[in-house]
Amino acid sequence: MSKLAFAALAAILLFVAACGETTEKRAATGALIGGGAGLVAGAPLLGAGAGAAVGVATE
Repeated sequence: MSKLAFAALAAILLFVAACGETTEKRAATGALIGGGAGLVAGAPLLGAGAGAAVGVATE
């Protein structure tokens, strides 16, 4: 995954922490945004997994 994707995942942490009401919503939001970031970097599944993990970790 590229540096751009990791920067996007850092942004996910901020967004999900601010907007997520429940763990499930934070995980889903993180997976969607992480998947988009991963798509740009060429690894959408890795991005989605990382985004979901970030969403859950922000509880």
